[in-house]
Amino acid sequence: MRRVRMGLLAALCVLPLSGLPAAAQPPRGPVFEDGEAQPVFDPAQAVREDLFVTAPVDSDHDGQDDRVHVQVVRPKETDQGLRVPVVYQASPYFSGGNDVPNHNVDTELHVPDQPGHRSLRTAAGDQRTAADIQWAYEEYLLSRGYAVVYAESLGTGESTGCPTTGAENETIGAKSVVDWLNSRAPGHDAGGAPAVADWATGKVGMIGVSYNGTLPNAVASTGVDGLEAIVPIGAISNWYDYYRSDGAVVAPGGYQGEDADVLAKFVHTRADREPCREPIDRLTAEQDRITGDYSPFWDQRNYLNDVDKVRAAVLSVHGLNDWNVKTRQAAQWYEALRERDVPHKIWWHQSGHTDPIQLREEEWLRELNRWFTRYLYQVPNGVEDEPRATVQREDGSWVEEPEWPAPQAEEAVLRPAPGGSERGGLTAERVSGRAVESLRDDATRTAEDLAAAPSSPNRLAYFSEPLTEQARVSGTVRAELALAFDRPAANVTALLVDQAPDGSVSVVTRGWADPQNRHGIDRTSPIEPGKSYRIDVAMQPDDYVFAPGHRLGVVVLSSDHDFTLRPKPGAGLSLDLSRTAITLPVIGSVG
Repeated sequence: MRRVRMGLLAALCVLPLSGLPAAAQPPRGPVFEDGEAQPVFDPAQAVREDLFVTAPVDSDHDGQDDRVHVQVVRPKETDQGLRVPVVYQASPYFSGGNDVPNHNVDTELHVPDQPGHRSLRTAAGDQRTAADIQWAYEEYLLSRGYAVVYAESLGTGESTGCPTTGAENETIGAKSVVDWLNSRAPGHDAGGAPAVADWATGKVGMIGVSYNGTLPNAVASTGVDGLEAIVPIGAISNWYDYYRSDGAVVAPGGYQGEDADVLAKFVHTRADREPCREPIDRLTAEQDRITGDYSPFWDQRNYLNDVDKVRAAVLSVHGLNDWNVKTRQAAQWYEALRERDVPHKIWWHQSGHTDPIQLREEEWLRELNRWFTRYLYQVPNGVEDEPRATVQREDGSWVEEPEWPAPQAEEAVLRPAPGGSERGGLTAERVSGRAVESLRDDATRTAEDLAAAPSSPNRLAYFSEPLTEQARVSGTVRAELALAFDRPAANVTALLVDQAPDGSVSVVTRGWADPQNRHGIDRTSPIEPGKSYRIDVAMQPDDYVFAPGHRLGVVVLSSDHDFTLRPKPGAGLSLDLSRTAITLPVIGSVG
């Protein structure tokens, strides 16, 4: 990978003085070369300690502050006076998880002012496992002069308190470890003796994948002093966008029917669970699977609210094909950081919910090393002056670019032309006259099957002419749909698709909306059957190249079998083509 180099930097190690006895010699210090920490420490001799840090919150309401279980792994030289920075991972998964059923999604949709259809529980459901945690980083970091600290999130393992799926108490619990590393929070060992981090410099970096990457976002949003850098991988920035989409109840990919309460019950692995039953049960009501509206419950779990407080340098990583933690999570966080001039960089790869160490180990570790060297050891290696975006292309190659989305992308507007029950057109020209086409919802059909079908009464599909040159979409595609409904409730789904010359169709990205939330995600507005409404659907941000000879397509359907609630088939949707438009951030010609 092409890099900007600063040349050989002076080593910061302290060499033994030959005239001093061994006991009086200062400990080995870190060594830096070409802006990277070098492996000069022996991880096999690391010191390991199990400790507890007191967090200033009582989320299990037992009258005592919650206690965070922490494991410290540090170079043995820290027992000889060496002080080192810390790379810290907080997680609710270290102690595994429980067998918890997901919500039933085969249910009718909510209609305002009518009795609600509350979801039942299924007998079983796919769940995350402790395998989500991968720490191939420990030896790498220890050998380069970092201590590694692990902490069990509140209500999990040996930590007290309660898991609440992203609420403030979890942030406070994770933040307390940063405070302890800076002598601002008390700690003790299992016997109750005080424990202090006198071996730490106070400079902390956080890193993790999924929930373990979300907690760094949460802690950084507090502006806590000492947190100098975070590396959120496949991480959440707004929990509402994980379980909802513009008022629609949606699921993380592969976990259909999961919600905030299910996840809290899954990670609730502390030995005494009784104190947390009421706080966790309260999640079921407050998360609101009925209307899907944004509420104070979700607002507390929206770290974008406090992005102004972030001072840690952020190296974000996300999969362009991650349908568990979807791309909006990284894109909106990155945009907010960029607008506020927080030191930032992003890696986009072509895989799903994956740690980049599994994809490009050597280059990724070099990137990570330079990031932590710059911000935890404060070695001026110029990483902040390097290209801000690293993007993996569809053929597996990697490119570095000044910023993301691609600065040269320009908005293009395409409009559908009649024939959507089979394959209509998609052109820059506006449809003359009023043209209305209809579909019937069938949630038993997957979006992929509907998009690939040459014709279907259950979706409308529109395709451009074969592209004469490569076209790259970089950013968020938005569908402005003029829709009428024959029922007072329906899902709305829009897909961006790629049709190859052989006629095969693949889904590039997608988005969902509840038409009852057309005036705002925080309020439900009734639908009058037969009346046409403008429904805006923002698809998940992407970076995708359409090859010459391929057709760019947009597919409109109602329910998305793998993501939305699945009512009984039959709801009718009518699309007014003359008032419908698709806006794409694109490099190249698409229409």
